Amino acid sequence: MGFMLMVIVLFLLVVVCAAFAAMFIVRKMGLLKSPDIQDGATDAEQGGFAGYMLDFRKISHSLVFRFVVIAILIVFMTIPMESVNNIVRERSSLYRSVLHDIASTWGQQQNLQGPALFIPYTEKFIFEEVKTDKDGNERKVNKVVFKQQTAIVLPDDLHIQVKLNGETRKRSLYESLVYRADLLISGKFKRPNLESLSTHIHQIHWQRAWLALGLSDTQAINKVSKLAWGKQTQVDFEPGTKVVETMASGFHAPLDLTDTVEQTYYPFQLQLNTNGSQGFYFAPFGKTTEVEMISDWPHPSFQGSVLPDKRELHEKGFTANWSIPDLARNYPQLWTLNSQKYDINEFKAGVNLFESVTLYTQVTRAIKYGILFFTLTYITFLIFEIGIGRRLHIVQYGVIGLALSMFYLTLLSMAEHTGFFKAYISAAGIIILMISLYTYAAIRKARYTLIVLLLLTGLYALLYSLLKLEDYALLAGTALLLVILAVLMVLTRNIGREPALHHKSDLVEDEIK
Repeated sequence: MGFMLMVIVLFLLVVVCAAFAAMFIVRKMGLLKSPDIQDGATDAEQGGFAGYMLDFRKISHSLVFRFVVIAILIVFMTIPMESVNNIVRERSSLYRSVLHDIASTWGQQQNLQGPALFIPYTEKFIFEEVKTDKDGNERKVNKVVFKQQTAIVLPDDLHIQVKLNGETRKRSLYESLVYRADLLISGKFKRPNLESLSTHIHQIHWQRAWLALGLSDTQAINKVSKLAWGKQTQVDFEPGTKVVETMASGFHAPLDLTDTVEQTYYPFQLQLNTNGSQGFYFAPFGKTTEVEMISDWPHPSFQGSVLPDKRELHEKGFTANWSIPDLARNYPQLWTLNSQKYDINEFKAGVNLFESVTLYTQVTRAIKYGILFFTLTYITFLIFEIGIGRRLHIVQYGVIGLALSMFYLTLLSMAEHTGFFKAYISAAGIIILMISLYTYAAIRKARYTLIVLLLLTGLYALLYSLLKLEDYALLAGTALLLVILAVLMVLTRNIGREPALHHKSDLVEDEIK
């Protein structure tokens, strides 16, 4: 409050100083003379404080002066508006910090990688070396070197069914959207031809193979079923992927493929329940990757390298389907980890779950329309003055500006507790009532006060409509400005016409005399 009082005092000082400076200049130039001072008065009488006050009173009743005062006042009102905007940014930063804290305990954005099959094998290299004995005789010796390698095999078919159930977690004043994800992952691997990777394969360790699934936030896992491998095998998962350079976090299941030499395909299936927030993404590891995603959140934002082939949005949620071939990515179905490097995170797709318009976004947008709203309010009062023939004092204009500035702070403080719509209605009602009562105290006429109340109600309703239009807000705001400009043109069309007529009549009278 002290800051706002300082703003209004500073505004008044600027207006008064500017007015007196302007009067001093025009009086020195002989363009202005007070009607209450005779032509034969001394210079001291014409230039005294009383003369300046009479000139100031004369100028203050002109319409041009009112427009200048309004313009200066609007500029000064941006100071408290910027202070409120800083408060909004501070509260918004605190809100994001709380969201981050909730996500760190509940679950971060989940990125699914895999599953992938890993098969270790040994390469044998024979090098011919020439050795010299102590007598200087040379002989050739074969040196055998064994090198351990790991092959990564991606599935031929990959089907992922995802069901995202949105929930709300609250901490202090703030709420955060999170989700529980139920995943059903199935598909099949084709038995790989590892001999195509190297001509030096000595032994393939089928008994030491494992299947790994990458998940970005494993701390949020609630439940994982056993891995259904083949027709009958059920394998428990173990922590870690064993290949942190490729899959930083996740889990794996050890497999023994020794007795499956005659099998062409290895079908698999697993179920996973995990928490998460913000969004869910997947990497298309299959030669053909089919993903079906269902959620009860009505505001999805599909992101990633590719958008869904089909999607349906409705009030109760959304359904999305992806069908991605292996040609869309830049890594093959089979390669050696140690000798070939690919970025499996380069291609991913998914969805972000977010609130279409947050509380702080709405308040910030309302503040951005602050100058427009101040202008409309002051022009409304100016038109009101012209209509009733009664003028408000400059100080009263300043107090009305402070009340308009307090609307945004009231809106922010109430919206954090009651929601934006209820807070907007309450804050607008408080400010409208205060300004209306203040207007009644100034003009003492209930009918005109009712007109002011209705005009302010219309302006606040108009501002709320602009906030909700979103895509058409600029168009609606521009149309509104054009309407206001047209009204001003109509009201000011006769300015300067009557003085010209009076001047002409004076000339006629002089000629008659």
